[in-house]
Amino acid sequence: MPGIDLQGVEFTPVSPALVRVEAVRELIALVIWLAVVSVPLVLKLTGVWPDMWSWTAWGLPALVLAWSLVELVLIPRRVVAKGWAEREDDVLWREGILFRRVVAVPYGRLQYVDVTDGPLLRWAGLQKLTLKTAGGADVELVGLPRETCDRLREVLMARGQARLAGL
Repeated sequence: MPGIDLQGVEFTPVSPALVRVEAVRELIALVIWLAVVSVPLVLKLTGVWPDMWSWTAWGLPALVLAWSLVELVLIPRRVVAKGWAEREDDVLWREGILFRRVVAVPYGRLQYVDVTDGPLLRWAGLQKLTLKTAGGADVELVGLPRETCDRLREVLMARGQARLAGL
């Protein structure tokens, strides 16, 4: 990556439990999308809309199902690609398979660190750590175990305060 020296950087992976969370999230989305795009099929089969093209009535649900299956297959690889690394001057977050992304957040630019979790993350014992910076950029580290999230929040805020005091 241009601009960020990644030589010798060891990234810590997110929790493997994130695979379950993402799979459940994808299945919920599949059910919702199938309900929406199956309306023409239901109307055709019940005789309310008999002139609806069969390829459209059957094709839309089939397309949504195929797309969701591809997404479900890619989830484990996407989770493996996520990770973070603490360095002397910044914290790095990486993600992405095809389009890789590495974000560096300097400790001196950290304004605050936010820890959140929703029902699915809480079910898996995971949390999301959001780094809010002075430049307005937010970096979300999703899939961290609770203990790791609490430790990172304390460490990053302490380092951020030390760097701000040194300015």
